[in-house]
Amino acid sequence: MAKARRPGGGGATLRTAQWGATGVLAGTGLLGLLLFALGREHAWQVLGGGLVVTGASVVLGGGLGFLFGVPRVRGGAAAGEPQGSYAPNTNLEQVSDWLTKVLLGVGLTQLGSLGERLHDLGAALAPALGGGRDVAPFAAALVLYFLVFGFLAGWLVTRLALPQALTETDQALDLFLAGQDRDRHGDKVGADDLRVRAMQQLGLLGGSAERPAALAGQLPPSSGAPAGPEGVVAEVRSTARRSALTADQVRALFADGSEGRRIQALALMQGDPALADLPSVLDAIERPRSGFEQYHALLAARGLLSRLPAAGEQRLRDAVATQLVDPRGIPYGSDRSWLAEKILSRLPAPALVPERPAPAGPQAAPVVPAQPGGPDGPGGPGGPSAEGTSSR
Repeated sequence: MAKARRPGGGGATLRTAQWGATGVLAGTGLLGLLLFALGREHAWQVLGGGLVVTGASVVLGGGLGFLFGVPRVRGGAAAGEPQGSYAPNTNLEQVSDWLTKVLLGVGLTQLGSLGERLHDLGAALAPALGGGRDVAPFAAALVLYFLVFGFLAGWLVTRLALPQALTETDQALDLFLAGQDRDRHGDKVGADDLRVRAMQQLGLLGGSAERPAALAGQLPPSSGAPAGPEGVVAEVRSTARRSALTADQVRALFADGSEGRRIQALALMQGDPALADLPSVLDAIERPRSGFEQYHALLAARGLLSRLPAAGEQRLRDAVATQLVDPRGIPYGSDRSWLAEKILSRLPAPALVPERPAPAGPQAAPVVPAQPGGPDGPGGPGGPSAEGTSSR
């Protein structure tokens, strides 16, 4: 019986082996340079010059490896690309192809004099490594070693990393263009959804990781929507205006209680704002079953912005703002935080209660009339005393 292969283990082992081989190759060359420098009279000067020669060789080899490893674009403008999309620029591919052929041609013609060329190169670099007749072979070997090392490293990095980066960037560009097309056709909710997915593709936003299993596999195989829960929501949203459901039926679908039904109801509200129910949307924002549900509740709220009365705007603003500041609410830097901030930016600012203006000058102290027999009255200390009266 074959042993079950642990997912992801092979890839991690391969990456570890690659980095280990790279470290061994680079370390071997640098160790040789160090040992050679320690045997010379001016060791630090030799070591510094050798490191400069090493760096220049690695950079030159890496540049050549990049030219040889530039990926090609599959297909072309006629390969079913959507109308209005941008065709990839292939100038770099053409330059890479041209330079590769030129370098190979020149190298093959000079192959017979390769030993003489290397000797001349070593003699030219010998002063940087301390000078002497025995330095030229080492300088030539050092250049050749790190030139090949840089070439392999540049080619492998370009071959393995650049295609994935270019593919993800092209997919994000297609999503942005599709979002602009949706925006021109008045589908603001679908446009924002595509923009969020494009930013997730570029790594600018974190996603709502939870995906309800109740929505998986509900699309027919012939559907052109993306696979998974996102495809189900997009399909339901696109058919909302053609649906025979009423707002009460959509509200009842949301009140069913299951997460799959709630998200389907939110998708119908996104596609047709006439079916939207503000209390249901607020419930999904404030008490979501998952981040995926809260994300689509925010999309549904985005479509309701132009239809809400002032009281509804206040309730939506309070719900969204509370979730933004709650540590257990909307996480910062996620797709939900982007939508929440966009919703708050399109809601009117809350009215402030004006304060009573302060008096312009100092407030006059109230005048208290003197009472007979009081402190300032006739019998008081400040008034005429009885003794003074009787003395008269």
